[in-house]
Amino acid sequence: MSKENKEPKTPTRRDYMKHSGEVIGCGLLAGCTGDSQSRGDSGSMDDGTSTPNPTETPMSGLTETATETDNRGISYSVTMEPMGTVEFDEPPENWVSYLSTYGDMGIALGKADTLQGLWDPEGMPNVFYDVLPDIDVSFEDVSPVSGDDEFDKEIFYELDADIHLFDPNWIGVLAENWSENDIEEITSGIAPFLGNYIRRRSDEWHDYPYYSLYDAFEIVADAFDERERYEAFESIHDDMQATIEETLPPSEDRPTVGLVSVTSNFEGATFYVYPVQDGNNHKQYRDLGMRGAFDNYIEGGYGQFDYEQLLEVDPDAIVFQYGFSHVSAEEFESRMETMRSDPVGSQLSAVQNDRLYRGGTAYQGPVVNLFQTEAAARQFYPAVFGEWNGIETLREDSLTLFDRQRVADIINGTV
Repeated sequence: MSKENKEPKTPTRRDYMKHSGEVIGCGLLAGCTGDSQSRGDSGSMDDGTSTPNPTETPMSGLTETATETDNRGISYSVTMEPMGTVEFDEPPENWVSYLSTYGDMGIALGKADTLQGLWDPEGMPNVFYDVLPDIDVSFEDVSPVSGDDEFDKEIFYELDADIHLFDPNWIGVLAENWSENDIEEITSGIAPFLGNYIRRRSDEWHDYPYYSLYDAFEIVADAFDERERYEAFESIHDDMQATIEETLPPSEDRPTVGLVSVTSNFEGATFYVYPVQDGNNHKQYRDLGMRGAFDNYIEGGYGQFDYEQLLEVDPDAIVFQYGFSHVSAEEFESRMETMRSDPVGSQLSAVQNDRLYRGGTAYQGPVVNLFQTEAAARQFYPAVFGEWNGIETLREDSLTLFDRQRVADIINGTV
């Protein structure tokens, strides 16, 4: 995508940021007309799956270049599809993000105080940040950047961020009032976009390579010049994964788990159910070798079941996606009581055995993923990872899969 250079009236940090790159795959916003839920031959560059795009792109595109004109002496660039290469002469400070995938990455890198805007600040999973010692993350002063599923360009001008952590094509999917010209205007007039929609692998509009959580996190960390923090988080994640792989019970001893949206119509007995999907949304479930109860019952990204259909499958446990981010503990319990009191719902094995659990958000970054993985490990396999007794379980000092203090220290800059 070409960029028109504009001279600002007053020199700002944005003078030292520039975007140059070639869009690989589809053009920005080209053909992005809807949020398809169809499940095609989707793949990824991570998590043991393959990418549908025959041309693979290096996951870390950090490049440093010495310059004669810049007093700082070094410029650098990062590369991520679909934007291509984004160049910097100094690390960005103020930033804007879409929900908690890239928002959580920025927080992990110690940038919570300079977060300017989010798609929906109220949708952030604060419950996990509250568990960390010596960490105070608040979104009270973070502006929402949408309204009625539309983006207002003026909000971006008002926030005046140094980088926008969005997949620009996803903006076109969310808001029909946006075009490629809008993306180019914001990029050239304010700051570049950087991001790739890594949530799931089943969207037809996304015909360029995907990234794993840590591949995307690495690129964002390089953009902020926070390589040490990234590597510290990667080490924690890898150690946790090694522990999980060593501890998981044999496949035949694992329960079947049904994924159901907590935003389903409990009163109307209409439930959105999911197979275990490829993508960042279900990363923790795949990492834990989850046996998805609905995997063989759904064609596409999701299905709608009533109580009778739920009972036909009858999962050993039910995990309610978005249970940590979209409802309080009290609201969650109210929904569960509706299910328990239904004549058919009360027959579900998960109800009778008290295995109805709050589940993770589909928009998880590195910090949220650590907590959501441990929560699911306890919910699925309490005999080996410890009993799950609600969110307070994550505050316990024993039987944890990762060191909370270490995570807090990294966020606070003690790497």
